[in-house]
Amino acid sequence: MRHLNHRQSLGVTREHRAAMLSNLAAALVRRGRIETTLTKARALRPFVEKLITKAKRAAAAAEKKDAIHLRRVALRKLRDEDALTQLFNEKVSQFAKRPGGYTRIYKLAPRRVGDAAEMALIEFVGADDTGYKKRGKRGAAKKSEAPEAAAPVAAPAAPAEAPKAEEAPKAS
Repeated sequence: MRHLNHRQSLGVTREHRAAMLSNLAAALVRRGRIETTLTKARALRPFVEKLITKAKRAAAAAEKKDAIHLRRVALRKLRDEDALTQLFNEKVSQFAKRPGGYTRIYKLAPRRVGDAAEMALIEFVGADDTGYKKRGKRGAAKKSEAPEAAAPVAAPAAPAEAPKAEEAPKAS
């Protein structure tokens, strides 16, 4: 059973996992996109999105003491003051109007050398990026995508009929 297994362990100890996620998050904040394994990217996504939410709440805080508290809580997780300063001062404006979904993961080809692990690219989503349109039912999305004033497509010419095997003359 999977009771209380809501985190990906990544095959390391709790301390190692916290340090690894902190380093990956700091690299993501500094560079905007990083390439890592798919499992690490999936573990990093909620970690980073919670930090961004703290930065947004700190930017919207009415009192300075609340903003400082949120910054210190985030520093406990991120462990890199330069990356934290960049996140809280510069990057937070990028996500001000987004209700969530600050990161995107792209699957890449497997790693060729070594363990052939599934690789992924994790990046921040732009402020103006709307993402994919939500589709309802399968048929509804296809009908809505069809252009209304499309010219009719000419039917392809019928191929020449080949003689059937039964009608072929028998050799005696």
